Amino acid sequence: MSALAAARYGKDNVRVYKVHRDEKTGVQTVVEMTVCVLLEGDIETSYTRADNSVVVATDSIKNTIYITAKQQPVTTPEVFGAILGTHFVEKYNHIHAAHVSIITHRWVRMNIEGKPHPHSFVKDSPETRNTQVDVIEGKGIDINSSINGLTVLKSTGSQFWGFLRDEFTTLKETWDRILSTDVNANWQWRRFGSVSEVRANTAGFDKAWQSARDITLKTFAEDNSASVQATMYKMGELILAGAPLIDTVEYALPNNHYFEIDLSWHKGIKNTGKDAEVYAPQSNPNGLIKCTVGRSGQKAKL
Repeated sequence: MSALAAARYGKDNVRVYKVHRDEKTGVQTVVEMTVCVLLEGDIETSYTRADNSVVVATDSIKNTIYITAKQQPVTTPEVFGAILGTHFVEKYNHIHAAHVSIITHRWVRMNIEGKPHPHSFVKDSPETRNTQVDVIEGKGIDINSSINGLTVLKSTGSQFWGFLRDEFTTLKETWDRILSTDVNANWQWRRFGSVSEVRANTAGFDKAWQSARDITLKTFAEDNSASVQATMYKMGELILAGAPLIDTVEYALPNNHYFEIDLSWHKGIKNTGKDAEVYAPQSNPNGLIKCTVGRSGQKAKL
């Protein structure tokens, strides 16, 4: 005998572009997103009895995303996600949870001859601003915001020594190395009770995202890093200190390696240690370091 243990469904990879035109100044602002909406509720009979009467068609979900983007602000993504998710829970009595994932693609206004262009933009990196909004009937709105794909590198100011050594260890200690990573950072907001509460924090979402990005870059650049672990913990502490509505900050940082190349075999060329200038970037394997920084009294996720 079998039973449906869990189920959710919806529409994924919905590409949305919205332009805001300021008629007075001629300045335009653009937002491009990839949206996923998954629904949960009393839908088990669609799986177990081929009963489609409980199914909100995924095409209808797609259309709802477009119409909501037209009628409501899409910035911040946290607010847009809360509005969208709440719509499904309130519109359909048998839908009890909506999970909205939003990837906001990075478009930066061009500067032409030192002046910001009113309607031209450049995609300067694959970095995205990601948002996960979970609207749960009777409980509230959970929001997780994140930075993904922010690639950084510094050519000095990083060490790694004093680590455990045993019969499996071949890595040499170093007091000066290249440090590079693809930043994936996310922060969990305390639960909101309603869309109105989320709307009231609109400015806070943008401020926290910008602050988290600035802290990440500044700490990465300026910290004489003893390890990726030590540096990422400092980042998390600083983000929490500046945003009282954030409960936890989580980082996942791959260590993208750049190895010295011994060229001494060719006419005694010195290219190791203090003489190293030419390196071989490595695609894999790579270190992967994760941590969750919470407020005192909170148990860290393992």
